[in-house]
Amino acid sequence: QVQVVESGGGLVQSGGSLRLSCTASGNIARIYSMGWYRRAPGKERELVAHISHEGIARYLDSVKGRFTISRDNADTMYLQMNKLKSRDTALYYCNAELHSETFPPVTSWVWGRGTQVNVSS
Repeated sequence: QVQVVESGGGLVQSGGSLRLSCTASGNIARIYSMGWYRRAPGKERELVAHISHEGIARYLDSVKGRFTISRDNADTMYLQMNKLKSRDTALYYCNAELHSETFPPVTSWVWGRGTQVNVSS
């Protein structure tokens, strides 16, 4: 079993910064890639940033140049958010893609409960 827990959300003024963290526990060797999603009030959940097994980062167009995703260990992922805007207000979720140890590997996903980010204008 793998669990992920987010932290670092809060209230910040427009133009400010926050750093979100996602810490994984359990059989972290099964984690293949990780990503950050968000759900704003009244909107669908969207992928904000993703970091592949090889360390390649990709971003939602609206956050490019402002957000940076990183992993410093197998069990910790970050989302540095700069120049925050009111439209970034959302519940941010950590997601981990898991591969089983069987052959062929079976893919599954695990989600955290989210951390709230509120950006005041």
